[in-house]
Amino acid sequence: MQHFLLSAKARTLSLRTVFRMSEDEAYRTFCDLRWSDTDGDAVCPRCGCVEVYNISTRRKFKCVGCHHQFSVTSGTIFASRKMSFGDLLAAIAIFVNGAKGVAALQLSRDLDCQYKTAFVLTHKLREAMAQEQASLQLNGIVEIDGGYFGGHVKPENRKEDRKDRRLKANTSGKRQCVVIMRERGGKSLPFVVKNEGDAVPFVRDHVGTLATIHADEGTGWDALHAGWDTKRVNHSVAFMDNGVCTNQAESYFSRLRRMEVGTHHHIAGPYLRSYAGEAAWREDNRRVDNGNQTVLVVEATMDAPVSRQWKGYWQREA
Repeated sequence: MQHFLLSAKARTLSLRTVFRMSEDEAYRTFCDLRWSDTDGDAVCPRCGCVEVYNISTRRKFKCVGCHHQFSVTSGTIFASRKMSFGDLLAAIAIFVNGAKGVAALQLSRDLDCQYKTAFVLTHKLREAMAQEQASLQLNGIVEIDGGYFGGHVKPENRKEDRKDRRLKANTSGKRQCVVIMRERGGKSLPFVVKNEGDAVPFVRDHVGTLATIHADEGTGWDALHAGWDTKRVNHSVAFMDNGVCTNQAESYFSRLRRMEVGTHHHIAGPYLRSYAGEAAWREDNRRVDNGNQTVLVVEATMDAPVSRQWKGYWQREA
């Protein structure tokens, strides 16, 4: 019974509800979330004027003050969009419903669009979700741990040709370390570095000096003792020792590894940071129902600026 109640509480928005919405209703949803302070009434993004003309035939607005023409997605990560508002809302709903992520191939089939379209769209959502992580400051008890991803080297077919892949000389050099810092009862902040110890400068920038850090016995964390009250746990002896543990960090890696193995199958090196940020967002909002998760992502896309990484090459270089 308790499991049923929890699952019902987590389900407040269904795809059936989204697909039954008209294009006008989906459009109003984006307007309401972008201009929530004015109850969905347009505000000029250039001068902040609230007096605008509504060009209803083109779903655009014209500012009375500076005469700038704009739409609800102008200046956001969805600028120059080609998908309908209904499809965008459906894509976001499908995206947040995947507890272990959603593959771009699956999304392209659900929306009947090109794989490249779904791939770029999901990465735009990840970029928008990561905006709030850029300025995070963690305090209290902060758990920190690292996990290595990528750089797999296939063994040779014949036993006599195989090499010890644990040696650095026999690695591909593509292996990267995802370091997660999780504030108990707070937010999660991931970074991608070459080795665990390389994350110490990031810790200095994002963890308060009065915080207590919990880490394992990895030698990369020895430098933390110089700046914080750092407590260590030896996982070869116990997973928790006198209240000191990194269980929340391990929970994060459990989700990220299942995203990699079960959903995406392979995460390329340049995109590892994006997937790590998505896993952190999902961990932080795992108790939020899917309806409010959808609202959070739409709000994030309306607040995020135009993407330079996920636009045409000539726009990216500008």
